[in-house]
Amino acid sequence: MNTKEIRDQTDDELRAKVRDCRHEIFNLRRQQQAGQIEKPSRLKDLRHSIARMETVVRERALGLQRKSKEPKAAAKA
Repeated sequence: MNTKEIRDQTDDELRAKVRDCRHEIFNLRRQQQAGQIEKPSRLKDLRHSIARMETVVRERALGLQRKSKEPKAAAKA
């Protein structure tokens, strides 16, 4: 899930997704301990997704707005 998709969701949706990701991490860790995990990189991807979602929720709570990047051609003019 990319950052734009994350920013388009509500805080409640993001919290639900974080909860689902944490549950999936729990299950993947159990598989890892049993030696049955097929994609170990999925753990890292989930942790990064959780961090992105929690960052967006925190920014909204603090009232911070991300500045959109201007095209480089417009910035030079």
